Amino acid sequence: MSPRRKVDAAERDYFSAPVAAPKAPVRWGLPLTAVLSALLAILAIAGSIYMVVGHESGRRTELRDAAALDYVRGFMVRYTSLDPFNANKYAEDIAAQATGEFATSFKQRANEIVIQVARAEPTSGIVLEAGVQRWNENGSADVLVAANVTTPGRDGRPTVESASRWVATAIEEGEQWKISKLVQVI
Repeated sequence: MSPRRKVDAAERDYFSAPVAAPKAPVRWGLPLTAVLSALLAILAIAGSIYMVVGHESGRRTELRDAAALDYVRGFMVRYTSLDPFNANKYAEDIAAQATGEFATSFKQRANEIVIQVARAEPTSGIVLEAGVQRWNENGSADVLVAANVTTPGRDGRPTVESASRWVATAIEEGEQWKISKLVQVI
């Protein structure tokens, strides 16, 4: 036998050390891409949820502001528009929309208010501007209102206009807004 003899792969060589077959290289590309894609998808979903929750919270706040402002605007138009021929109806309408401190003081002075309205000239009130000043812990809103009251002149007298500012505290009781406090700001 020659030392250069070719060894067949099927033939077993008992004198040489066994040669391990080379391992295939580990491929990290696909698992790493899958993990990064999953993390990116989770982050995108979490970011979307965060943005939707923020948007809905802001939307609810805007809707509450709009509801409070709409109610207070309408109330202030009725409150500043006096009709001396229907003084009792005026007092009943205002008392029906009152609650809390405002209702108590209005009921105590109801007769005095009816007499003052009956003696007054007819007026027409409009709200120039209104805005929510703050929301209180009890769910009520302090609304700052700028109103203009116009008294038409009779018998050659000029029309009188007077502007006033009010802070109205509106609270929602059930499905209806009511005024719990009304203060004229100087």
